[in-house]
Amino acid sequence: MPPTHDVTNQAAPLDDYDVATDPALLEGLRREGAAWAEDEVRELGALAGSTRAQEWGRLVDENPPVLRTHDRYGHRIDEVDFHPHWHDLLATAVSHGLHAAPWRDERSGAHVARAAKMFVWGQVDQGHLCPVSMTYAAVPALRAQPDLAAVYEPLLASPAYDFGLREPGGKRGLIAGMSMTEKQGGSDVRANTTSAVPTDDGSYRLTGHKWFTSAPMSDVFLTLAQAPQGLSCFLVPRVLPDGSRNAMHLQRLKDKLGNRSNASAEIEYDGATAWPVGEQGRGVATIIQMVNMTRLDCTISAASGMRLGTVQALHHATHRSAFGQRLLDQPLMRNVLTDLAVEAEAATAAAMRLAGAVDRAAAGDAQEELFRRIGLAVTKYWVCKRAPAHAAEALECLGGNGYVEESGMPRLFRESPLPSIWEGSGNVAALDALRAMAKQPETVEAYFAEVERAAGADARLDRAISRLRKELGDLDDIEYRTRRLVEQMAVVLQASLLHRTGNTAVAEAFCAGRLDDGGAAFGTLPSGVDSRAVLDRAVPGER
Repeated sequence: MPPTHDVTNQAAPLDDYDVATDPALLEGLRREGAAWAEDEVRELGALAGSTRAQEWGRLVDENPPVLRTHDRYGHRIDEVDFHPHWHDLLATAVSHGLHAAPWRDERSGAHVARAAKMFVWGQVDQGHLCPVSMTYAAVPALRAQPDLAAVYEPLLASPAYDFGLREPGGKRGLIAGMSMTEKQGGSDVRANTTSAVPTDDGSYRLTGHKWFTSAPMSDVFLTLAQAPQGLSCFLVPRVLPDGSRNAMHLQRLKDKLGNRSNASAEIEYDGATAWPVGEQGRGVATIIQMVNMTRLDCTISAASGMRLGTVQALHHATHRSAFGQRLLDQPLMRNVLTDLAVEAEAATAAAMRLAGAVDRAAAGDAQEELFRRIGLAVTKYWVCKRAPAHAAEALECLGGNGYVEESGMPRLFRESPLPSIWEGSGNVAALDALRAMAKQPETVEAYFAEVERAAGADARLDRAISRLRKELGDLDDIEYRTRRLVEQMAVVLQASLLHRTGNTAVAEAFCAGRLDDGGAAFGTLPSGVDSRAVLDRAVPGER
């Protein structure tokens, strides 16, 4: 080629690296009681960073699912066609226990181990993890109906991914979906109009339209409908015990901003057969168990995306030069990269701590259950809210190279708003935190007991905790101020966790930028931060 086509000063693709070589993640895994799973996490991390798996992720995003409502003869079939690598991704996730496996695993730290695997495998593709998350979250809700749980839980927790439209009891493993929202209500599920009419055999017939149904190709769904006793939760299989198809029809797939590899559908129940889950008239209380677990996954997903953005930005800055210097060696770029790395590490520490709380709460620890309740609500709000700004800044570190699809950064950016919207947008999540504090005041003391474990470590943190106690004690206009309060609670929790992890450089940078005089944008850390120590931790590892 002529000299004008020589390619210089371009970063090589970040191929075949180990996603699990992430000190914040591995330290959290050990700290929260799942050191036994480190080899499994590293195995999955090596696969996640491989050229093969990254290509799977690219292809499923570029070839979104296609709905086939009828076959060539006019029979209703309601099938969704996926790219073949969608099934490779799901089979990998299920075989590594990212779905409901922790509910059947008696080892301490099972939920933490799963969280770490979700974190690394999510850096391949987030879309296919939607049905994985739903399957995980379905179990605690399904346990409200022991007879159904006895049948379905072992199949939901099975390590076998068995795709295909068949009677659930005859499959080696099941995937679950969720169908709550309707067009007239959205997050206000009490406005649902789908009706549930009882039959003589104890089942119900559902009629209505659902505006968003997660993973419509799943085997079973948890859904809400208005029964004679009020809004109730139901289990709806796609195939009935006699092998016939249930009367639930896919109307269309949503054309979404991101999460494009995953199918989200509008569905119509036309007298669909369903079985009640939990007490009639208490559908929200039943299905909220599922919602809470998916909120944990929202936090993990957002933290995982931040880690991916940081790694990509740092890799580019290490191999790209401008004005006679590597980008990495330029002070202002180091400030930006350090700030991105600190935010990602804070999100990771919070996600792993909450996974630990889920583990201990499941084992009967009442104090951890109180902390999980409030900690998850505030962290889901803030970490997910930070993800789009983080993705945008990471993309900008690559400049024009980051704005083109081939870089993968536009896909990361499109994905970044979803965790904040999924399972309750910002206001819903913030108000859920307020509701938790009002209904269970003891959650507030559980929160302060947690953050004050770092008391004395940093004067800025001590002052922030004191201010927060005062603000929470002022009930005037508290709903109007909810976002501000919840943000402060999340940031204080992250600062406390970072100080307790023992990495002084990261904790100092976080407090300097979030509790002291940092600016609003990334890259506004004050002088004196040990950026080299922070970035040395953030460097992606080789396989």
